[in-house]
Amino acid sequence: MDKKSIIGIVLIFLIVLGFSYFNRPSDEEVARAQRQRDSVAAVPATQEAEQLAIAQQKANDSLAASAESSHATDSLFLASDSLAAQQPAELYLVNDNLSLQLSTKGGQITTAQLRGFHTYYGDSLLLFHGQGNSFGLQFWAGNSHVSTAELPFRLVGSASDLVASKPGDTARVTLRLQTQQGGYLEYLYTLPYGGYSVGLQIRMYQMDALLAANQRYVDLSWTMRSPQQERGLKKEAEATLLAYQTPNGDFEEINQKDEPVTKKVETKVEWLAFKEQFFSAILRAPVGFEQPTFTLASSDRQGYVKDFSALLMLPIDGGKNETYSLEFYLGPNLYKSLKAQEHGYERIVPLGSWIVRWINKYIVINVFDFLSRYITSYGLIILILTVLIKLVLFPLTFKSYKSQAKMRVLKPMVDEVNAKYPRKEDAMKKQQAVMALYKRAGVSPMGGCLPMLIQFPFLIAMFRFFPASFELRQKSFLWADDLSSYDSVLQLPFNIPFYGDHVSLFTLLMAASLITTSLISYKQTASSSPQMPGMKFMMLYMMPIMMLLWFNDYSSGLSYYYLLANLITIAQTLVIRRTIDEKALLARLQQNAAKPPKKSGFMARLEKMQQEQQRRVQQSKKR
Repeated sequence: MDKKSIIGIVLIFLIVLGFSYFNRPSDEEVARAQRQRDSVAAVPATQEAEQLAIAQQKANDSLAASAESSHATDSLFLASDSLAAQQPAELYLVNDNLSLQLSTKGGQITTAQLRGFHTYYGDSLLLFHGQGNSFGLQFWAGNSHVSTAELPFRLVGSASDLVASKPGDTARVTLRLQTQQGGYLEYLYTLPYGGYSVGLQIRMYQMDALLAANQRYVDLSWTMRSPQQERGLKKEAEATLLAYQTPNGDFEEINQKDEPVTKKVETKVEWLAFKEQFFSAILRAPVGFEQPTFTLASSDRQGYVKDFSALLMLPIDGGKNETYSLEFYLGPNLYKSLKAQEHGYERIVPLGSWIVRWINKYIVINVFDFLSRYITSYGLIILILTVLIKLVLFPLTFKSYKSQAKMRVLKPMVDEVNAKYPRKEDAMKKQQAVMALYKRAGVSPMGGCLPMLIQFPFLIAMFRFFPASFELRQKSFLWADDLSSYDSVLQLPFNIPFYGDHVSLFTLLMAASLITTSLISYKQTASSSPQMPGMKFMMLYMMPIMMLLWFNDYSSGLSYYYLLANLITIAQTLVIRRTIDEKALLARLQQNAAKPPKKSGFMARLEKMQQEQQRRVQQSKKR
């Protein structure tokens, strides 16, 4: 892109901003549009009565059909349980981390509260609750399709062991659905003291007479509606997804932006995760789930982010006495807590891939955790972490700067070589002569690039670490009240395309520091590269503007880190500049260039082969 193209893009962007601002509807236009909507929505009383009558008739028909289906299902189970279906009882399993509400209707967990955590708005943190959440078996019994999530279970035994209050305790409850034939479906929930794991043992006792004869599987249906927990709905929605792992260790993620996504997996799945930005509900079966079907969609209810759904197949062997051992993890996406489960749950934490993930796993997380043991301010921890990373990478930074200095001081000699070959036809000769000069002087044109490429994985590692770091959640520093989300020092009365409706001060400071570092880099390289003057706008302004737009919604901890990294880079550049004597460096390079080039063994053999080939050609011509 040349200078004119860049200016054109910027002007178009400014025009779009101005158009969206100056074409906002006035208060009178908004009021007039509202009156029009009200007039369209106003229905005559007679027409409204007719619509209500039609709706009531449809509701009655639906209720009649539902009652008929319910009667067919109820006949399969004990009639005395119908009273429990009308008045389901609520039970609680509690330890120091979780408070689980269970209902006798469906024998399922209806609410999962994570104790000690709160939403950004100060409410108790509920991983799931209310309508849109269900858990139960589905199967065919004769001609009736049974869904146990709607059927009444009974409490078996006493309700005295529902709290695990000290180490070694395990809260437990047994809920049972009795059949007319004497069999039953039983759920045994266990909640040990400490941690976020919940055990569930499903037992099907003497249900072979109830199940269809040709049935080889029963379906386990699990749906969950994830509520909004964090400040930035956009970033929370991007991080909310469905993930699963197969028994052979393959890990997959299912993400969704606009339309609902449905995926059927043709292999077994060891565990699946309904993952939110910082919390997850994970379900695991040691024997695996057969050919599951997953669905993920944006929630249509206010205050919720995504709707999860999973239909899992559990094998049956006659149904006389089937037992399935399942395990829930209902807790935070804290890397080491997930890794301690020893099932690969930590893979849901987005730390990057390959070398970037390796840097985060073995370096960044361990250093971050070590510092957090002794320092309570996470802003100070980020500062120390940034300094440590910059110190480790300083030899590469110094080598890169020195290589740039060599190229810069050698520029006059390169210009002399270029002047000897003014014609376009001599471009190849000119390039060969310049490379020969570099070789004699001991300068590598790529010497400054390689150190920068080695530092690049650390840059990406920080980009992945900070937005995914649970440790930063709701941790404040200076004006930022949550380092895991954006810091807003000014809420705008309108939304700016590509930017947002708020001003992040850390992002502004980061962009300003980036302009400063770009200016220093430009001054260092402009004199040694003829292409640099045409790239001035791109280097000095385009990249900072793009970063300003991009990072305005990102974690303020990430913007703060890049701000510190840029400031340290500026300081390092000023220090290195004082330590390198460019006059002495130029004198040494000139001495090197004046010496005859040293030939490597390979080059000597290659020249000898060329001379021998030329000699043979000449001899053949004489003949």
